[in-house]
Amino acid sequence: MSNDAARNRLGIRANQPENETEDPRVKVNLAHLMEMEAEARHLTLLPRQPARSILNGRHASRLRGRGLNFEELRGYLPGDDSRTIDWKVTARTGKPHVRVYTEERDRPALVVVDQRMSMFFGSAMNMKSVTAAEAAAISTFMILNQGDRVGGIVFDDENLWEIRPRQSRANALRFLETLVSANRSLTADAEPRAPMSLNRPLEAAARIAGSNHLVVVISDFNNIDEHTDELLGGIARKNDLLLCLVSDPMADTVATNWKLIISDGRLKALMDTSEDKARASVQQVLDERFSTIKGWEERVGVPVLPLSTEHDTLMQIRALLGGADGED
Repeated sequence: MSNDAARNRLGIRANQPENETEDPRVKVNLAHLMEMEAEARHLTLLPRQPARSILNGRHASRLRGRGLNFEELRGYLPGDDSRTIDWKVTARTGKPHVRVYTEERDRPALVVVDQRMSMFFGSAMNMKSVTAAEAAAISTFMILNQGDRVGGIVFDDENLWEIRPRQSRANALRFLETLVSANRSLTADAEPRAPMSLNRPLEAAARIAGSNHLVVVISDFNNIDEHTDELLGGIARKNDLLLCLVSDPMADTVATNWKLIISDGRLKALMDTSEDKARASVQQVLDERFSTIKGWEERVGVPVLPLSTEHDTLMQIRALLGGADGED
């Protein structure tokens, strides 16, 4: 499907022109993200996961799924689940009573995707920004296929865009169009700027999600601090929270022959990694950051799903969720 055809189908217009011959491993376009829809039908983010899914086992309890609405209190009938007995009412009336609940018709979901300059890096198959965009598209279509409301947050180093969850295909695809626009704005010629703290989009996610949402955060998790743990913990206490760590093999290991220009958005410095002390210092920072991120599994109680630029994004998500056929 061409980009124009995709937009006509969705009833939306791009903010920036797209080059049909451009490599989708460097920058995405709408048609490329829409290609993820067919394969997403075979995957699920519902609590009942295939046996091989990383969300099975010790993480299974973290996926609570859709909430329950109280419907009525009535007398016990043969076949009723004994766990639904209201013992206070039973004791007061002398007859067993059960509380009847129905599952909510849908569960709102929020996909938070990072498009900061730290994501515009790739030494293998994709740029990190592309892997994140593809994962966001796959997640969006999985959620739509489950009949749930979906929205998202896209952020770069300066801007944050919010699309609130709705049970609408057009709303979901407006989110993808926003994502495409942010992705295509990334350029190697950009002037260094202070990176946006991850806390800002997490604060927005906490405000929008409230409770009983599925929140998926796709990022390299740069620019975090102690408050990040507090924000993640607050979201996880009231919602299902999944973290997808996007990484690149070269970005995670410091080579011995690099000359790096590093910047905090204001000052610049040249670093030569052929110097043992400099290389060890940078590697220590990288290792400590990775340890902090993986530590969220224990400290916050949420799964951290690894996604690498080295491999096809869809194939990785298939493997993480237990296979393409969706069978146990």
